[in-house]
Amino acid sequence: MMIHKVNDNVLLDRLANGDEHALNEIYLLYWQDLFMCAYNVLKDKAACEDIVQDLFLQLWQKRSTIQINISLRAYLYTAVRYNVFRQIRTGKVRSVLFEEAAERMAANTTEFIMAEKEMSKQVARVVAALPDKCREVYKLSREEQLTHKEIASRLNISTKTVENQLTIALKRVRASLNTIALIVVTLLAN
Repeated sequence: MMIHKVNDNVLLDRLANGDEHALNEIYLLYWQDLFMCAYNVLKDKAACEDIVQDLFLQLWQKRSTIQINISLRAYLYTAVRYNVFRQIRTGKVRSVLFEEAAERMAANTTEFIMAEKEMSKQVARVVAALPDKCREVYKLSREEQLTHKEIASRLNISTKTVENQLTIALKRVRASLNTIALIVVTLLAN
């Protein structure tokens, strides 16, 4: 597993430097599994091919700015799942699939569970590195699900301070997780 992670990092570095061969290697490593991940849900070969093709096109187009803080595999699988849900939501595939999508995703969750665990670990690291007050506000909001007013009362601070501290915390979490966090949150919300 560690060797694969190192290889992924090397491939991503080469990709960031414009190495088309790195993109080809990533494609050969992952395209079939990504296609099957999408196909298990959509059952539409053309749509799944488009999803995988678009993912690799975006990876190439964003090669110099993309920051992947989890494994490349987890990033790619999560991106495919996000695009599958987006296609279902926009009605580009049969509406029956929308009703069955959650069940199908649950049946094929190994990669998703791995990605989710990695995301949770990353969030925990970011939260642990927050300043004390900011971390306390974040935990009260997210773990205890207190309102801004309840947090302000408990900590004897203004609601504006709570909002500011929460904004800081969320910006840091988002920055650390980059695009992948938004994808996973979207998947979990569905």
